[in-house]
Amino acid sequence: MRRFTSYKAPIIEPPVEPVPPRSAHLVVLIPFLVVTLIWGSTWIVIRDQLAVVPPSWSVTYRFTIAGIVILGWALLRRDSLRLDLRGWAFAIALGFAQFVLNFNFVYRAEQHITSGVVAIVYALLLVPNAILARIFLGQLMGRQLLIGSAVAMAGVALLFLHEARLSDAGPEQALIGIGIALLGVLSASVANVMQAMKTAKAYPMATTLGWAMLTGAAIDAVWAWATVGPPVIEPRWGYVAGTLYLGVFGSALAFTVYFQLIRTIGPAKAAYTSVLIPVIAMLLSTLFEGYRWSLLAVSGAALVIVGLVLALKARRPNR
Repeated sequence: MRRFTSYKAPIIEPPVEPVPPRSAHLVVLIPFLVVTLIWGSTWIVIRDQLAVVPPSWSVTYRFTIAGIVILGWALLRRDSLRLDLRGWAFAIALGFAQFVLNFNFVYRAEQHITSGVVAIVYALLLVPNAILARIFLGQLMGRQLLIGSAVAMAGVALLFLHEARLSDAGPEQALIGIGIALLGVLSASVANVMQAMKTAKAYPMATTLGWAMLTGAAIDAVWAWATVGPPVIEPRWGYVAGTLYLGVFGSALAFTVYFQLIRTIGPAKAAYTSVLIPVIAMLLSTLFEGYRWSLLAVSGAALVIVGLVLALKARRPNR
């Protein structure tokens, strides 16, 4: 006799829709746009503040305003403003790296080179961010990221040659300006990676960021008083408006959005905002500072953007 086994129809499961990558969500794209537009414009505002007030005092005013605004926002959110010993150590270290070293370097770099070139140098933030994230966070680096970084560095070298040819003071001023800007990039990168650490996520962001800005501003004030004397105020509407813009939008809003991006997608990918920021900054520099383009400058800027886009398109540049 034949045995008949019951037939079981195969179960057909509905196709699973591919989930878009996290970085493609509006929750990431919109903050990218906000940070890019704001920081693309801050370079030209900083340049306007270098005439009368010493840079250290301008930095102090900027982050005093920003810290007060963020802590006020924390109170509205009913976040606790208290930090334990570990939290204070983190806030002070963050403030020193980001709001003392980084921005004192930025303001001083713009005394030697145009704001657009400083922005181009800061586009290289992606490189140390990826390297430090690999060292301290264990995030993997891809070969394409390294290739893109090398291309971008070649672009910075061409920009230096262009600045050296145009500088009335000679190539020394261009070299000093770019060197100072690179020190600022390293300082900012340290702060970026700190935001991706577990310690940062253990406290409300508004609380730690607000106290980091205020402690940084306090250190800036001590440094300014020791090196250039008592506070200096320029009673010019442009200076006052610029300080308020840099404090509220360029710092309180932009850093809150940017540091949240770092916590969401990591420091290397968050630094991709630097791909478009130099484009905006260089255009503004052309309009308001009379920046003179040459074949070297165009080639250098293009190489920086191409290099960073290569890193941006890497399949897995950092995870």
